Amino acid sequence: MKEQLRRATLSIVLNIVEGSARQSDKEFFRFIQLSLGSASEVVACLDVMHSADLINRKNFDEMMLECEEIAKQLGGFSKKLRQG
Repeated sequence: MKEQLRRATLSIVLNIVEGSARQSDKEFFRFIQLSLGSASEVVACLDVMHSADLINRKNFDEMMLECEEIAKQLGGFSKKLRQG
């Protein structure tokens, strides 16, 4: 599970980087959507890890707040790209 969390977290960043190198906002938007999907995957991993007592409540809450903030930022950026 720890490795899956690492992969999902890295995927958020790599999709943003790859999308930023694309030629159009439409293409970039698609990669931002992929990053949002990876952020959801991170949340799911954290939920599973917390349920299995692999992370404590304090760390879980802190990481979830960070995920929420990242998702908000990606959502706002996605909306801006969609509007052109």
